[in-house]
Amino acid sequence: MADDLKYGYKGAEPTQSFGNNTGVFDPNDINNLIADNKWTQFGQLELIETIDISTSTAYVDFTNLGNYNVHFMTINNGLHSSGVNYIRIRFIENGTLQSGSVYQYANQMNQAFSGAFERKSTSNTSIEHTLQLFSSGESFGSSYCYFYNLKDSSKYSFTTCHSIARYGDAEAGFGSGVMTQSSLVDGIRVYGGGFVNWTRVSISLYGIRYS
Repeated sequence: MADDLKYGYKGAEPTQSFGNNTGVFDPNDINNLIADNKWTQFGQLELIETIDISTSTAYVDFTNLGNYNVHFMTINNGLHSSGVNYIRIRFIENGTLQSGSVYQYANQMNQAFSGAFERKSTSNTSIEHTLQLFSSGESFGSSYCYFYNLKDSSKYSFTTCHSIARYGDAEAGFGSGVMTQSSLVDGIRVYGGGFVNWTRVSISLYGIRYS
C-alpha cells in the first residue's frame, strides 16, 4: 500500500490503538500494528512469565499477574523429587499466601491401568490439580489451566484444568477448583502434593486480552 494511502487514508494517517483500528489494512499494516501491540485481537495470549526449574525447588510463585480478567497457564515436563503426587495450587491475596480451608475442587481422572474415578473436596487448604507427577526419570506430565476473576476483589477465583501424564501407562484428567471467598488475588503458587520438591518443570503464565 502506498505511503499516502496507509490504512486506507490520504494525507495524515489516523491514530491506531487496541480496540480502535480505523481504515483499510493490508497484511503488512496488520503485522506492523501487531508488533506495536495496537492491532485488535480479542482473546490473544500475552506471555507474562515463564519459570524453568532444573534443581530441587519447593514451589513456584507467580506474583505478577498483569491486568487481565482471565489467565492461562501451561505446565510442561514436570517431575517430582519423590513418590506419586498430584500437584496443588494456592492463591496469594494482597501479597499473603492463602492456606486456609477455603478451597474446593472436583476432578475426573482416567487411567489406562485402573479406569475412571473422581477426586474431590468441599473444604481443603489448596486446589488439587488433575496432574499427577512422579519421581521416575521415565515419567512426565503436562497440563494447561485457565484462571478466572483473580484480579477482581468482588468475585470468587476459579480455575479449570486438563492434564496428561505417563507412569508406565497413560492417564489423563480434567477438573475445576474455586477459592470460596471473594478477594483480590495477586499471585499463584504451584507446588507438589505432600510438599515434595519439583526437580524439573517449565511453567508459563499468560494473560488473555479482553479489551
